[in-house]
Amino acid sequence: MTKYSKNHYFCSQNQGLINFIVHTVKGLSHTKKERIYMQNRSFFGSIPPVTLNLIIINFIVWLAALTLPKIAGIDLNYRLGLHYFEADDFNAIQLITYMFLHDTNSIDHIFFNMFSVFMFGRTLEAVWGGKRFLFYYITTGVGAALTQEIAWYFELHSAIAPIADQLGWEQTSRLFNQFVTVGASGAAFGILLAFGMLFPNAPLFIIFIPIPIKAKYFVIFYGLLELVFGISGTMSSVAHFAHLGGMLFGFFLIRYWKKKGIGGGGFYY
Repeated sequence: MTKYSKNHYFCSQNQGLINFIVHTVKGLSHTKKERIYMQNRSFFGSIPPVTLNLIIINFIVWLAALTLPKIAGIDLNYRLGLHYFEADDFNAIQLITYMFLHDTNSIDHIFFNMFSVFMFGRTLEAVWGGKRFLFYYITTGVGAALTQEIAWYFELHSAIAPIADQLGWEQTSRLFNQFVTVGASGAAFGILLAFGMLFPNAPLFIIFIPIPIKAKYFVIFYGLLELVFGISGTMSSVAHFAHLGGMLFGFFLIRYWKKKGIGGGGFYY
């Protein structure tokens, strides 16, 4: 997830979830439903419909965000990206729309997010079904947004409080408008968390590491890394707490489903 400002302050986020890794999953037994998807199908036909449509929609929106400023003067990333809730330009719909937007300065941001959706989302959709997978995706994305709002609250109030009286509320609210986040990384981290919980022993292969790492250990490592980065302020242009929020909301949702005996509980770690 990338933090974006009205002044087009972008940093390539996340090279997230997979910028420095290529996830190759081996030794994972396919469910019957998953084999149906994979058997005698074209490449695109082998991708379950919700996963495929999420990827297509994200790329369409990315192309729109890339071209509309040039042809119509419309900055989609600013209008529909997630604003701080006390900012003038905040709108509740941004809690959802932000996750379909990505950095337009390069293709890296959307590519790596969608690659993670492709790698893990199709397996989750095969296990859960399309409706449950979509519900999970949106829930973790919204959860990431709410977590980012909380992080902003503490960060911005501690930084701006000393000068807020001098600026006045109107000017302070405009200043808040400079803080905008875009990206599907929160949902992507939620997907990674879900894969690690459903298939904890599935081996993941990471570039430069010659031995496979079990999914459960990779998820724990990545979560701790994001926590350290968030607390220390490392890579401050990346919304680390939003990533953690996606994982946290995903964890509680999966635990709830397991308690209720739904969502493929037999696979859970």
